[in-house]
Amino acid sequence: MIAKAFSGGRRYWSWITLLLVLAATGFACYLVQFNLGLTITGMSRDVSWGLYIGQLTFLVGVAASAVMLVLPYYLHNVKAFGRITILGEFLAVAAIIMCLLFVFVDLGKPMRLLNMILYPTPNSILFWDMVVLSGYLLLNIVIGWTMLEAEYKTVAPPSWVKVLIYISIPWAVSIHTVTAFLYAGLPGRHYWLTAIMAARFLASAFASGPALLILLCFVIRRFSQFDPGREAINKLAAIVTYAMIISVFFIGLEFFTAFYSQVPAHGMNTLIYLFAGLDGHSKLVPLMWLFAILAVIALILLINPRTRTRETTLMVACGAVFISMWLEKGIGLVIGGFIPNAFDQVTEYWPTPLEILITLGIWAIGALILTILYKIAIAVKEDAM
Repeated sequence: MIAKAFSGGRRYWSWITLLLVLAATGFACYLVQFNLGLTITGMSRDVSWGLYIGQLTFLVGVAASAVMLVLPYYLHNVKAFGRITILGEFLAVAAIIMCLLFVFVDLGKPMRLLNMILYPTPNSILFWDMVVLSGYLLLNIVIGWTMLEAEYKTVAPPSWVKVLIYISIPWAVSIHTVTAFLYAGLPGRHYWLTAIMAARFLASAFASGPALLILLCFVIRRFSQFDPGREAINKLAAIVTYAMIISVFFIGLEFFTAFYSQVPAHGMNTLIYLFAGLDGHSKLVPLMWLFAILAVIALILLINPRTRTRETTLMVACGAVFISMWLEKGIGLVIGGFIPNAFDQVTEYWPTPLEILITLGIWAIGALILTILYKIAIAVKEDAM
């Protein structure tokens, strides 16, 4: 089956070439960071997590969202998802690999990864995050490839793969729950110290991940002979709608708690910084208002059945969901937790050009992996048509 990834037209190879160039550029920038250290980033003593960890946080949700296909298809026999379940599993593989790469570059020195392996610390949430991410990656690789190979050979999948599928369902929830605990378990960061952090993470994951998958389904249908099916897209759109409503509601709860209590340290100053600026510092204000505008646009288009079922407006809505959740979780949530610091001082963060290029390089690697996996999967499904 791997040979199918090496056949394609000019557009396919042009896309592969572009991704390789971006990945190579990111790697070259990482070599600069490797030699000079994390001083090439915009991070500081006060803001020690930035763009890298923000991408990790967001992409864990994208990976976890595969459960929104696996659970209905295997547990509730929603046959409409049968054609695209493999797409969700392979999306999870690419997302988890990107997550691990963002951890890799954020450590500064890759040798530090060995500390987690050679000297495990079960009382550390970070240790368990590594365990659940690695386990989920392995589960999706084995399940996805085994199911695709069975379809390629036109035979029934082995019975043992069903056991792994059932294990992967709670495991998907665990990867984002544990990631949320990385934040909610830090008592010195009041913006993150909330009991609904894991619920917020899961709600945004089940909105952004399926939204991306819908967009990918439209791309696949445009450039291949494989049709993911309108029914599957409509059901995914309904999932995105409810998840987006819940996600925005949870964010609203944080606003109410912070401003009704009038306790500056309990998130109020952070929210003021993010949406209005604090002490003359307002770098993230445009991004957070863009998040709010896109979230409203997405909700309007998704809640209305006519616009949700129309292809053009659904694509706009899914794009708005994905970008808005990326801004809220990948930028605002992570960076906002550090501002203001323990002394009520504002140290702003903004990613440097090298930091952005490294991030783009990792996204390019993820897109490259996803392209190859989808090329193989679609070729197998086209042969079966």
